[in-house]
Amino acid sequence: MDEDLDSLSRDELIAEIRRLRAGIREHRDSSGHDLCWHHPALWGLLPEKSDPRPEVPDWPQFLRGCIRYRQSLDRQLPDAPRTNRPFPPDDADR
Repeated sequence: MDEDLDSLSRDELIAEIRRLRAGIREHRDSSGHDLCWHHPALWGLLPEKSDPRPEVPDWPQFLRGCIRYRQSLDRQLPDAPRTNRPFPPDDADR
């Protein structure tokens, strides 16, 4: 699957590593409501091009998953800063 790397020079490999690290950092540094989004830009860093169509849970199951995710943040990051900023309406069509 990663045979494309075999033909890259050292400089090309370093450039690829930097590109991938930048994408990972962008995802890692997301915060607030940005944690909840579908992230095709991150997957777009891979060389294989695909347009995955995720299976989307119905609303009740989806909301239960959101609650469990938020609960996991409480357990894993109990001292993380909290915010009460509302969800921005202009983010509706990310």
